[in-house]
Amino acid sequence: MKIILLFLGIAGASLGLLILFLFRPLAHSPQPADFNCLSTDSSDGEMISLKLIPVHIYGIGLSYKKHIEETSSNFDPMLAPPVFIKHTRSLNQTSETVKIPSREEAMSMLEGLEQGLGKRVDLEYKDFPLLIDYEVEMAFVLLEDVNWREFFKNNDYMPKLGFFLANDISSRALAILGEGMENRYDYWGASKSFSGFLPVSSHMWVPNKLKASSTVCTILTTKINGQIRQNQSTMDQIYTPRQLIRFIAEKYPEELPQKGDIVLTGTPGGVAMHIPVWKVRLGELLSLDRFKKLKSSIRSNKNNKRFLKPGDVIEMSGGILGSIRTTVVESKG
Repeated sequence: MKIILLFLGIAGASLGLLILFLFRPLAHSPQPADFNCLSTDSSDGEMISLKLIPVHIYGIGLSYKKHIEETSSNFDPMLAPPVFIKHTRSLNQTSETVKIPSREEAMSMLEGLEQGLGKRVDLEYKDFPLLIDYEVEMAFVLLEDVNWREFFKNNDYMPKLGFFLANDISSRALAILGEGMENRYDYWGASKSFSGFLPVSSHMWVPNKLKASSTVCTILTTKINGQIRQNQSTMDQIYTPRQLIRFIAEKYPEELPQKGDIVLTGTPGGVAMHIPVWKVRLGELLSLDRFKKLKSSIRSNKNNKRFLKPGDVIEMSGGILGSIRTTVVESKG
């Protein structure tokens, strides 16, 4: 009897430690940057028609606390956020429709990322939902070339920027296949690089003067078929636009941002993808590889109706940043 009680006591203690491990809070709590809100009065800037011809489209991930929490992502204030490049073919300046990629397009994208990956996924996954997600974001375009020597020497230096609204559409399934890879964020970029996966507003706001801490303070909202999914202030962002430019320059010293390039500043909470913290920790404990994580995610999101599907109408607004209305359509492939 004593042996049984001892065993039960040990088992109970082990279970308690497991629960503590699975549900422990994030090591660090992200805090908003100390912003200087730009005045959007007509005397302090102007609204200009948005015509974009970028060489690069840079994306920033995990820049809002709520989004970090809903995806149970790690956050370290001493490290830069995820930075990636999104292909220019994703730019969608009409923004009227966005097409769900065909299976063939998805496999081709994976094969371009990693030789043999598309073929493996095509063979192993009879059902391969792309888990297409929406992401409302404030974006900006560089309206002049950056004086990089001055940028790194003078913390008050800022190039001229134009701010606008963007929808950084993503395939979560493709992004998951980057788990555990050294170039993990290249998979993030690829997941967002299908044709038309970046609808943008028709105008941009160009302030007359920028400080290092300047940003456009406004509310970003997403509605899917009339239902509000995202609704948060850009003042909740963790980084300033100047910090984001610096992160990009440090990540891509050979592909520095230049005049005409776009920076997507990250999305607030409320996306379709939600990962409970215990599931992330359990995956770490069991050392699940990326393919097992993908299968688990596909299974757990089988009935998640928040992911985008043909017929969905995406409406995004951002105050002075403008608005976007996009209808999701079926792939013809």
